[in-house]
Amino acid sequence: MQNKGLIKFFAILFALVSIYQLSFTFVSSKVKSDAKSFAGGNPEKEVKYLDSIGKEKVFSLGFTDFTFNEVKDKQINKGLDLEGGINVTLQISVKDILKGLSNNSKNPVFNKSLADATANKKGNQAYIDAFFEAFEANSKGSVKLASPDIFANRSLQGEGGVTFQMTDAQVQKVIKRKVDESVESAFGVLRKRIDKFGVTQPNIQKLGESGQILVELPGAKDIDRIKKLLQSTAQLEFWETYKVEEIGNFIMAANEALKKTEIAKVETKTVAKDSLSALLTDGKDSTATKKGNNPIIDKIVAQGGGPVLGLFSPKDTATINSYFKRADIRILLAGEQRYAKFVWGKPTTIKDAKEKEVEVVELYALKGNRDNVASMGGGVVTDASDTFDQLGKPAVSMQMNNVGAKEWEELTGRAYTQKSNIAIVLDDIVYSAPGVSSGPIAGGRSEISGQFDVTETKDLANVLRAGKLPAAAEIIQSEVVGPSLGQEAIDNGTNSAVIGLLLVSLWMMIYYGKAGWYANIALAVNLLFMFGILASLGAVLTLPGIAGIVLTMGTAVDANIIIYERAKEELRSGKTLDEAVKASYSWTGAMRSIVDANVTHILTGAVLFIFGSGPIKGFATTLLIGIITSLFTSIFIARIFIDKNIAGKNDLSFVTKFSKNFFTNFHFDFLGIKKWTYLFSIVVTIVSIASIATHGFDQGVDFVGGRTFQVRFEKSMEPELVKEELTAVFGSAEVKIFGEDNQLKITTKYKIQETGSAADEDVNKKLFESLKKHYASGMTYDKFINAYEGKRLGVVQASKVGPTVAEDIKTNAYWAVLGAMLIVGLYLVISFRKWQYSLGAIAAVAHDVIFVLGVYSLLWKYMPFGMEIDQHFIAAILTVIGYSMNDTVIVYDRVREFLDGKTKGSFSEIVNKSINSTMSRTINTSLTMIFVLLIMFIFGGESIRGFIFAMLIGIIIGTYSSLFIATPVLVDTISKDEKHEVEVKHQEVQA
Repeated sequence: MQNKGLIKFFAILFALVSIYQLSFTFVSSKVKSDAKSFAGGNPEKEVKYLDSIGKEKVFSLGFTDFTFNEVKDKQINKGLDLEGGINVTLQISVKDILKGLSNNSKNPVFNKSLADATANKKGNQAYIDAFFEAFEANSKGSVKLASPDIFANRSLQGEGGVTFQMTDAQVQKVIKRKVDESVESAFGVLRKRIDKFGVTQPNIQKLGESGQILVELPGAKDIDRIKKLLQSTAQLEFWETYKVEEIGNFIMAANEALKKTEIAKVETKTVAKDSLSALLTDGKDSTATKKGNNPIIDKIVAQGGGPVLGLFSPKDTATINSYFKRADIRILLAGEQRYAKFVWGKPTTIKDAKEKEVEVVELYALKGNRDNVASMGGGVVTDASDTFDQLGKPAVSMQMNNVGAKEWEELTGRAYTQKSNIAIVLDDIVYSAPGVSSGPIAGGRSEISGQFDVTETKDLANVLRAGKLPAAAEIIQSEVVGPSLGQEAIDNGTNSAVIGLLLVSLWMMIYYGKAGWYANIALAVNLLFMFGILASLGAVLTLPGIAGIVLTMGTAVDANIIIYERAKEELRSGKTLDEAVKASYSWTGAMRSIVDANVTHILTGAVLFIFGSGPIKGFATTLLIGIITSLFTSIFIARIFIDKNIAGKNDLSFVTKFSKNFFTNFHFDFLGIKKWTYLFSIVVTIVSIASIATHGFDQGVDFVGGRTFQVRFEKSMEPELVKEELTAVFGSAEVKIFGEDNQLKITTKYKIQETGSAADEDVNKKLFESLKKHYASGMTYDKFINAYEGKRLGVVQASKVGPTVAEDIKTNAYWAVLGAMLIVGLYLVISFRKWQYSLGAIAAVAHDVIFVLGVYSLLWKYMPFGMEIDQHFIAAILTVIGYSMNDTVIVYDRVREFLDGKTKGSFSEIVNKSINSTMSRTINTSLTMIFVLLIMFIFGGESIRGFIFAMLIGIIIGTYSSLFIATPVLVDTISKDEKHEVEVKHQEVQA
């Protein structure tokens, strides 16, 4: 080997750099462990401790020192499936941004196009592109985007804006830029909120140009609180309010009008007297006040007063809203009241007549106007802080700018004169509606008080300081992982990695003897390099990422196997050890096969990285890094030891007594049985397609949308019983055992179309109420839903995928699989210079994919582990494509070599001999892969078992197809003339 000294130098340098990079991970882990011990299980105390030592020196190399913050930035970060926490993908509403840019245009073409874009947006299509398509179809040239009532409005005019003379194409460019600016603004607002929230190493990033923002909060535990924080637009407004006596006549009239259209059952129980029922009946009991006769009044739980029209149950708010939106009801509003805006307060609890606590919300009527604009906007707020009011209750203090201070003084002065109230409204929820009793308030300082706890005031002050979002942020995908589940994943991943490493190393020693030891040393160095690169890149390690590392252990020895098998052949042909090694490491020896096989691997890994997201991207990252580092260590590190052995004149035979005669006289007519293998594969393909068409798949929420909860109970549970209980609440639910029989995986599509934290919290509460009977009396909602250290019962993992993002994921999956097959097929055409090689390889891969899909379709109802078709499964399919191509390329390289060589016989005989000569390397490379996959299947944990099973089946069938599908297809598609030409050439060579 030339330049041996240079290679040694780079190997040692690379090893030192890797150790240096990994040292930060070890130091950071120790500091965090100390923080955890100090905090004693209190997450806030732990965060404060780590924040307090952020600038302290915790690591010294003698010539330089590092603070904890610097060490933390250089460590290998753990993904949420290992660390625990919350992962959320937010979709900034481009529809809302477009409405804002148009000044809430009333143009019918514009608004119909917005609705059509929402309904007809194709998978992976940006909403703004769908809107432009819909506008073009609806306007048909009759209306321009540059119309004054759409985008050529006053706010968008000026430099870089929209003018009346612009074409639709020109306006589109401006609007796209404005939308991007709004998304960037939303990104900045969310970053400010998250930075103040108090979790270690938060991650926030924009996802391309989709308007989507990824937020990762490792270690975060209060699920409902975080979702509210992220989705709050912080649209702060100040409205004047109507009093109950001013709006009461409308309530009475609406109640009477609704009697004619609403069907109600008459009950004899009378309604408790309150201000509105008194107005309705003049204080007299009558049939009109009987329970069931009054669509609005009957729903009042308790009396209001002042600006509060009444207190209602939260479950009735949707019904009341629908009443007040009806045209035949709103027409009953007279004069300026026709612009009234009915909104709800923040939920609170009161005691009913039986002294039982009930949850209620207050109803308010805001003094609206023709443009539905508040008396004063919240954009004037310059600072906010959590504080306490005069009664010692938590509140939020705000400071306004000069313009705001002047407006606030005018507004409070008017309220003082009119003895009215000012509603402080955040995101259409009234937080308080105080009166003004001491004259106009100067200076621009105000306070929001109400039913708060300390945490809520901290969050509210946080979002007000950060500013409002330019549009609604909807959670379209989320995942919550408890810290105890993360620790289990780490333990499972570590166990599978250690056992896999030992098993592969043991096999290499048994099969190749001393050369196997050299391969094992190269494998150890490969792992060091891998982790060093992951650390230097700041990569995030996930459970699939660990699977990728374990998988790399199997592939890392592939190159050594190919080289060693070639060296054995050269030794059998009579060459010396030195000559055999040089021949095996040459391009005509093993290098050509290694390069072709690994290029196909890299191409499929790249496709996986491009189309994957989250943990799948982590799997692709470790896989790609592992391919590159294993190539270096297998080819160069192991070679250093082999050359040293040769120089010392030591015996090296690449065999042991156990493996000496393996496959040495192996002669099997692979092409002779092709009719039977074709028949078998055709039958399998037909059965698979038929099963896919009839049985379908167990599609995960990644593909169809929905909510999934992994719930642990104190004892074993009957899935059917739980399914009945949840179906009664959610309408439909899928429940199955997940791992142990005290753990269930629950999937539902309940309220998946609804956005906002309220819908998520409602689902969580309904789930708890339905299942709490299966727990001891100490189980509370917070313990059941939220994460905490040592959690063993309740929801340990939860995920949500909205229908829109599910469609995007499914589209990405299709393109990823098709793209991988086409890219690899194109590479094989270029490498082998014959389309027949590419066709055979693609036929084999298509066969493998259909086979794996068929197995999953046939067995998903019967297997004791999850067999969902989701992103993880697609990652497995792409990995199978890579390994199937790998096996096929190894066989094809030997076929090409034999066809270009001197072997005598007919075309089929030459091909058969070439296949037989690859058996040792084909079986060995597949066996090492199967070893590590079996280990991961057994020890890797329930969450990746289905993912590993797909790869396990794929590797086995991929080995079969490379021998019995790819090569026969190659032979059958080569013309008779080409075959005859090869046979003649070989006969001439022999002669």
